[in-house]
This record gives sequence, C-alpha cells and structure tokens, in this order.
Amino acid sequence: MKIAILGTGIVGETLGSKLVELGHEVRMGSRTANHEKAVAWTKKAGARASQGTFADAAAFGELVFNCTSGTVSLEALKLAGAENLKGKVLVDVSNPLDFSKGFPPTLSVCNTDSTGEQLQRAFPDVKVVKSLNTVTAGVMVNPAKLSSPTDIFVAGNDAGAKKQVTQLLTEGFGWKRVVDLGDISGARATEGHMFLWLRLYGALGTADFNLQIVRA
Repeated sequence: MKIAILGTGIVGETLGSKLVELGHEVRMGSRTANHEKAVAWTKKAGARASQGTFADAAAFGELVFNCTSGTVSLEALKLAGAENLKGKVLVDVSNPLDFSKGFPPTLSVCNTDSTGEQLQRAFPDVKVVKSLNTVTAGVMVNPAKLSSPTDIFVAGNDAGAKKQVTQLLTEGFGWKRVVDLGDISGARATEGHMFLWLRLYGALGTADFNLQIVRA
C-alpha cells in the first residue's frame, strides 16, 4: 500500500520506518519538498521511502497519517489539499500540546472539542480515525516491548475506516487489544489523556508505558 506520513518529527519517522519495514511504500510530507529531516529519513529508510511536500504526500498516499503537532495540524492538512485527501482514511496521531507557557504543556483545545473533530469538520470528505496518540512513538509500533498486553484506542465516524486502521494496528504493529471509543468525539478523551500521560511520565521516569483496561 502507498502511505503518506505528514510530519517529520519522531512520531512520523518511527511510523514511517515501521511501515516501510512492513513492505509499504511511504512518502513523508512537510512544508518543503526537500525538508532536511525528511531527506535524511528517506536515505535511511531505503528504496520504498520518499519525501515531498504535504500535498505531494497526500496525493501519493492511499492511507494518510497525520503526525504533525495538533496545534498546526489544521494548517498542515490545508497545505496537503482537500482534493488530495478526499475519500481517504486519515489516521490522526496528533495531540494539541501548547508549550507557550513552558512545561508541562496545556491543551490548545479540549473539553467540548478536539483536534480530531476539528479535522473532521474541516475535511468532511476525509475519514478521520483518531488513534495511537496515547502512547509514545516506540510503543506505537512495538507494543510488545511492554511487559504485558495493553490497550490502544480508535475513534471515528466511519466503521469501515476504523476496521482498516484496526487491522493495521493488529496485523502490522502487533496490538492485541484495540478499544473502539465510538465516533470522532472520542478524540476528546484520548487527547485529554495527555494530562495523565505526562504525570505518569514524570512519576515513572520513562515514556515506555501504557494502560491496560481490566474488565470485571
């Protein structure tokens, strides 16, 4: 499959590398066609990796991952182009972290809205699925590094899109437990989880952790 990665940070690089390893063709998009980080990643990732602008990547990908910061995701998708994204599944991995007042960050949107919902409203012809934003990049693609199975979440309005993303999570990344939180408003919960995640990060001294949902 041809997959687009929007964003050149550690999340985009980690997901892109794993997807190439799985045999997919992956194009990393950024504001410029030859972004330094994207070029470096392409050279490292091999023949199935390429880079370009947000628009180049969005047009290329049959499936799109939004790995940009949640505070700029809407702008990034506008640069990617509505026509290039139309009808496609967009996996939104972003969190709207606002570092304007230092660390720990706040959320630029929360409570009654979320980045996932903003993207879905702005691009109604795109099938937005919120997922993977509750864990650090290394755990996203290798949940088995944790000592026992944990849970990852999906939220979105389109059942078929969630099924496709769930299949990639389980068969590609190795997730054993995927919890469907319903429609895209479920993104409010997973983005809000960042408050707990940051506290746990400080308490545990590592980012390699996740939650396990235990049922009665």
